[in-house]
Amino acid sequence: MFQKFHKHLRYLTPTDYVVIVFYVFLSILNIVFANRVNHWFGLIVMNFVVIAATIFIASAHAKKNSFWRRQIHYWYTAPLILLTFKEIYLMIKPIRQIDYDYLLIKMDRMIFGFDPTVELMKIATPLLTELLQIIYATFYFLPMILAISLYYKKKNVEVDFVIFSTVYGFLFSYIGYLLVPAIGPRFHLHDFFVTNTELPGLFLTNFLREIVNTGESIPTGTLNPMEVVQRDVFPSGHTMMTVIIMYLSIKLKSKTKYFLIPVGTLLIFSTVYLRYHYAVDVIAGLICAIFSLISGYYIFNWWQKLNGKKLFTYPQKENQLEQ
Repeated sequence: MFQKFHKHLRYLTPTDYVVIVFYVFLSILNIVFANRVNHWFGLIVMNFVVIAATIFIASAHAKKNSFWRRQIHYWYTAPLILLTFKEIYLMIKPIRQIDYDYLLIKMDRMIFGFDPTVELMKIATPLLTELLQIIYATFYFLPMILAISLYYKKKNVEVDFVIFSTVYGFLFSYIGYLLVPAIGPRFHLHDFFVTNTELPGLFLTNFLREIVNTGESIPTGTLNPMEVVQRDVFPSGHTMMTVIIMYLSIKLKSKTKYFLIPVGTLLIFSTVYLRYHYAVDVIAGLICAIFSLISGYYIFNWWQKLNGKKLFTYPQKENQLEQ
């Protein structure tokens, strides 16, 4: 059966492949929990539309490698990541029916002996909050910065691998949200409604904070934010994806590392400082990033080899080349 599937869809990239597999997985979950998930049938229909669109985009690019078809094939996953994020949102609470914040708080206290978000209030200043809230908002742009820099150097396989690693990492983190749903310290260790007062910024903080809140389904005026907010805390997707991009920028010897490393380091710190994550979420994000990079490397090259395409390899060190 797989051979038949593979024979007719050889033009799929590894990214297309993991998208299709993940959306099949979501459809199966919706069928299994149809008695709990509202609009489960509509979600399944949407999933198969996504799968069909993915195949169509890949097929169109394979038939004619024009500039615009290539760009669409590269970047269709950007809105898809957000669409998937929202579908997961509609599934987590009805399927899991429990939040694990109590466990994550307990783990933080066991590891550190205190609540990190509470301790960080001692160093909070409006200037630091402003800086970190701005940096936190750059999250979705970091993979694009690295991919575009490699694209302009015509490093096509490297671009494909960065895009694949980004999509694979995001989808992997969504599985974590399904397994360990939680809403974070801004609700359980702090009063969400006084965040702007307790952790003020300067000019852009409140505006950027509102964008984040709206993206997580709790715009201003939401009466029951704890009930309707996204369950997207464990692992820290911000940490996981940022570590992946920082690592790839170093291994691929991209000059973007001089921007991505300092910004990425502050971004990871901001996830706890701004009360979006427990510290244990950050640790889990780091572990998941390592697993994602290792497993993703083998999945990417397995699919490339299966289709007779160029394998991805990390650049060797200069002394290894000399030998």
